[in-house]
Amino acid sequence: MYQWFIDNYVEAIAALTGIIAIFFQIKVNSWYWPISILNVLLYIFVFFRARLYAEISLQFYYLIMSIYGWFFWTKKKNNIKIAVSKTFKIEWLILSILFLPVWLSMAILLKNYSNTDVPFIDSFLTTLSFVATYLLARKKLENWLIWIFVDFSSIGLYYYKHLYATIVLFAILTILAFVGYFEWRKQLNASV
Repeated sequence: MYQWFIDNYVEAIAALTGIIAIFFQIKVNSWYWPISILNVLLYIFVFFRARLYAEISLQFYYLIMSIYGWFFWTKKKNNIKIAVSKTFKIEWLILSILFLPVWLSMAILLKNYSNTDVPFIDSFLTTLSFVATYLLARKKLENWLIWIFVDFSSIGLYYYKHLYATIVLFAILTILAFVGYFEWRKQLNASV
């Protein structure tokens, strides 16, 4: 165990910061965002070593969305913080229309121009994560439903890639995504 930690300490620290960040996310606390920035920077290194290039692109997207989300979550409208809300049908339509070409483009790029052995699943989960992160940054309740699917599905990918600390992280994230969904739904119902 000690040797594994020595060999994989960046992944272990990244997994730990991910767990800490999710607790702040569940509580709709803006500290989620700076901790996520640290988590992102660590995972760029981890995923580069694992040749999960779509995941690296996702980390850069997370970095941008973390800055945006931090701003959005601390922004006030009429001196009131923006509350949790539901996603409008038009938003779902736009996100659905954008999903397929982004996924397929990323998968084709990875298949033809990288040495990854999982271009389609890596890009599929990455593209879904783009959607979930956008919804999270906008404080949309449904971000949790997508995270439940992505987090659970990612466990298999990380097992295949021997990223064991990340498997533990994503198992915990799956459970916490259920908790987050119900916590945010309570906040949504309280604000109605």
